[in-house]
Amino acid sequence: MTSTYDVIVIGSGHNGLVCGAYLAKSGLRTLVLERREIVGGAAVTEEFSPGFRASRFSYVMSLLHPRIIRELELHSLGLEVLPANDLFCPLGGNDYILFSDDINKTQAEFARFSRHDAEIYPQFARYLEESAAVVRQLLFETPVDPVRRNWSTFRKSASMLWRHRRIGDRAYRIVDLLTQSAYDYLSAWFEHDTIKCVLAYYASIGTFAGPKSPGSAYVIMHHLMGEHQGAGGWGFVRGGMGAITASIARSGARFGMHTLTQAPVAEVLVRGGRATGVCTVDGREFHARAVVSNAAASTLFRRLVAPEHLPAELLRDIDTFRTFSTAFKMNIAAHEPPRYRAFDPARQGFKYPTYVHIAPGIDYLERAYDDAKYGWFSSKPFLTPVVPTIVDDSLAPAGKHVVNVFGGHAPYTLRDGASWADEKRNLTKAALEVIEEMAPGFSAQIIDIETLVAPDLEAIVGLPQGHIFHGELSADQLFWQRPAPHWADYRTPITGLYQCGSSTHPGGGVSGIPGHNAAREIRKDWRRL
Repeated sequence: MTSTYDVIVIGSGHNGLVCGAYLAKSGLRTLVLERREIVGGAAVTEEFSPGFRASRFSYVMSLLHPRIIRELELHSLGLEVLPANDLFCPLGGNDYILFSDDINKTQAEFARFSRHDAEIYPQFARYLEESAAVVRQLLFETPVDPVRRNWSTFRKSASMLWRHRRIGDRAYRIVDLLTQSAYDYLSAWFEHDTIKCVLAYYASIGTFAGPKSPGSAYVIMHHLMGEHQGAGGWGFVRGGMGAITASIARSGARFGMHTLTQAPVAEVLVRGGRATGVCTVDGREFHARAVVSNAAASTLFRRLVAPEHLPAELLRDIDTFRTFSTAFKMNIAAHEPPRYRAFDPARQGFKYPTYVHIAPGIDYLERAYDDAKYGWFSSKPFLTPVVPTIVDDSLAPAGKHVVNVFGGHAPYTLRDGASWADEKRNLTKAALEVIEEMAPGFSAQIIDIETLVAPDLEAIVGLPQGHIFHGELSADQLFWQRPAPHWADYRTPITGLYQCGSSTHPGGGVSGIPGHNAAREIRKDWRRL
């Protein structure tokens, strides 16, 4: 294999592969270097117990953008989306609530709890969708630096403002989402706690916040922002989430993109203020006109680039970029999936709830956050159990099942010097007790279980402090401030060194948009590199 390329991409997470595929498609000789023995970053399918394969980290498809799917031809390269049922939320005993993409069905469900909330839901859904549409217009934009005083920046800013001149009063809606708590935002519409909780749950997924924390309203929209038309819908991916990254890698390979695994990068090589390549841990050097990092911003600027090449202000901004995570993941091999006491196929209209949220109230979500806020894991965590093997028989032996559970909160570090090596079993026990309350007898069906806490997510796939978004999705860490002021345009202070990971706009989730946008900016700069 040659050691000289046009572009080197550090990390084969989905954004790194998307960026590499677009660059290769444009005719650039591209190499992707991956630290692990498998391509895909956090979107991988791996065996976690003999005969059982799981989407070990990210676990459902919801944000992968149709434009990327279409332009990289992923459907023809192995991407197949399998349907997930309506969201089923057990509330204790025989009570439950459903949440559906079908507004009429959701209205009927809400009416069981509040006539007022059922009647206003269509108006709320339109309002939130219109707000999401404003943000969607900005997804493929490159953030400009609003404080730079030069003609180029002025021209870019004016052009962006003109393109989005029809946003008008809808911009105020984004201010509400960025500043209000999920609870306050939803309370302006709904009166019943259960209905507020169904929607506020999304604000807790992957973020160190409770539903009453200011700014948490935006995270609701981030999770619901996927554009599924042309993407095959949201749901599970046949073969697990690794099938997404495998299809992207195949797309890039058609245009000559090379991918090398077990090649951890030790250093970005810099000479005369420009990136010239990388050096791997085992001493190999690869040279290129451009280097693109899919790693977290903290990894790039604090571990891979020598500090003398970077402004002190940038290093301070990176050091204060908030990544503290309280997410955890459980992958369970089971004889049978959870059998929820409140679920009745005839009543709900489908055979099994493949997608479930367990958090029977706003206070439940807030108390789960309170535990973590004071340095401990939740005694009653909120949980998202999903069972892909109901629709995908490729992941487990015949008749057996994989249950993926995403949960919160379990802080990256525990108080009083406590160790996750000692406490992980207690977290697992607490989570299983929550499932048992809703699905009695499930623990007896477990064959094997893998619990991954934030330090595991950091160590295995490089998520900074285990943060699934590479950093909080808050007003101070979005758009032209992600990951740092002045450097939100996928570029860095070093000529030829770029960023394409979830630390950049528009943030985390398996969308591929940061990779797409970074590739576009590199192509714009190519003649000047």
